[in-house]
Amino acid sequence: MEADDEEEENAEDEEEKLRAYRGRRAAKLARLVTAPQQKKRPWSWSTYLEEEKGTAAPLKLFKEHQSFPQSRNGFKVGMKLEGLDPTHPSLFCVLTVAEAQGYRIRLHFDGYPECYDFWVNADSWDVKPPGWCEKMGLKLLLPKGSYGEFNWSTYVKNCRGQLAPKHLFRSLNASVTPSGFRAGMKLEAVDRKNPSLICVATIAAAVDNRLLIHFDNWDDTYDYWCDASSPYIHPVGYCEEAELTLTTPAEYKHPRSFSWERYLEETGTQAAPARAFKQRPPHGFQVGMKLEAVDRRNSMLLRIATINATDEHRVKIHFDGWSDQYDYWLDADSPDLHPVGWCQKTGHPLQHPQSEADLLVPPGQGCPTPGCNGVGHIRGPRYGTHYTAVSCPYSEMNLNRDALLPDRLSGERPVTLTGAQKLRRAEPHTPSSHAQTPTPIINYELRVCVCVCVCVRAVDSLQQLLHDSVFGGWEPPRVQLSWEKHCKLLPEVLGLTAKRVSAWNTDEVAGFVRGLPGCREHAATFRNEQIDGEAFLLLTQSDIVKILSIKLGPALKIYNSILMLKSADEEYNEIQ
Repeated sequence: MEADDEEEENAEDEEEKLRAYRGRRAAKLARLVTAPQQKKRPWSWSTYLEEEKGTAAPLKLFKEHQSFPQSRNGFKVGMKLEGLDPTHPSLFCVLTVAEAQGYRIRLHFDGYPECYDFWVNADSWDVKPPGWCEKMGLKLLLPKGSYGEFNWSTYVKNCRGQLAPKHLFRSLNASVTPSGFRAGMKLEAVDRKNPSLICVATIAAAVDNRLLIHFDNWDDTYDYWCDASSPYIHPVGYCEEAELTLTTPAEYKHPRSFSWERYLEETGTQAAPARAFKQRPPHGFQVGMKLEAVDRRNSMLLRIATINATDEHRVKIHFDGWSDQYDYWLDADSPDLHPVGWCQKTGHPLQHPQSEADLLVPPGQGCPTPGCNGVGHIRGPRYGTHYTAVSCPYSEMNLNRDALLPDRLSGERPVTLTGAQKLRRAEPHTPSSHAQTPTPIINYELRVCVCVCVCVRAVDSLQQLLHDSVFGGWEPPRVQLSWEKHCKLLPEVLGLTAKRVSAWNTDEVAGFVRGLPGCREHAATFRNEQIDGEAFLLLTQSDIVKILSIKLGPALKIYNSILMLKSADEEYNEIQ
């Protein structure tokens, strides 16, 4: 009995340490993001524009949802709602407010790890009150592990949550302009995942001034919502008139002789009337104008930015004080663009341009990437800070990686495509545990996406072990309990595999070790001993303690990280 009591006390101590660590991490993150930058005088837009001889983008160029809000952000942490998944933009999901910052909120997918969290503005059309999908006749993707009939009242009661009140959703009160678009109508639309393609498409749903675009005979992977005035949708016959190539439906019998007249007759459908297409006019943004923009690589941050290129409906953003390798294109009406002064007005921290002094980081002190202050993580909002280039969203090694996370629903890992590969779509999904058969052309309906997890991948198991989801309804971890005892927090391991680590040089190994909690001082040992990735994976606990003369505590963390890397490879191979 005494042994059991002692073990229980140790477990409680571990939990207390974990809570304390999380508290310290959250406090540190808040200081990093909100702390005033060390300048000789307070920073101001007026002074900055004068010094840079810059011009603020005129307020009239911004849409209502980009401009200064007329009310405060009333969302509170813990409130539950329905919203679109930005990586699966046709799916409405059960979400929880995980954080509120100024006029923005971080949303969490109930039942999934925090690494999939994302940020939106409080007045976004993409978020709706609980029960909205049912009212509109749309399907709601249930939290992971939930099956059968879903009831919001029962769900909130069981998880002790709080329903977000309807008055917080400004999009419900937005004016709606009547249009000639109706569900089931055909049109030609740009594939947003393959922008060089214009395809045969169907309006799957029409809500307010928004349309859900579905590509005929393809699964809903490519579906997206857009405004009725979007430049990405065109009337039937647009490609022929503009002498552009029209991509026909998948597996269409006569693609070379495709005729809209025949196709509409075959499917028993009608084309969207040409008069319904009222494309918004080109934006008025000009090169050199300054504004405030969300940092796409670290979406919790807003930075000072300059427009350095434009086309008819898009702008290219450059972050002042940063290399142009971080520039990116986005739609001119994107909710991630705001006028000068938006952050101050809404109470959101604004990241000022880096000075030359900010770009110089002493060796061993913080993230080695020039200009990075250690805020953010390559694996998303789950980890607020980092110390190594391996986890830095701005490091060269991560520059061309859009994401390291497996797809939230399918579990597939991202694949980097080059050249002609980007121009070819994947084949329509065949029946599986997480996908449905290709969508028929006729009688298209919004469908609930049933995701059955046959095998929880290593990354999901570890994430759930290290930090419970807000929902808390996760499946029991498959990782051994001994790992939970010794490896409470090793976020640097997540997303890595032994195969990838085996190709590391000595500097990369040393950087990895430096990022492990409590192991910073031992990084030099691995560099001095010339231990590369392959040698690192061959180390045993005894080698680390006796040969490298590292104390047992740090040695356990290093050795357990090696075990995790090997396990990630094993579990990944098992499910291929």
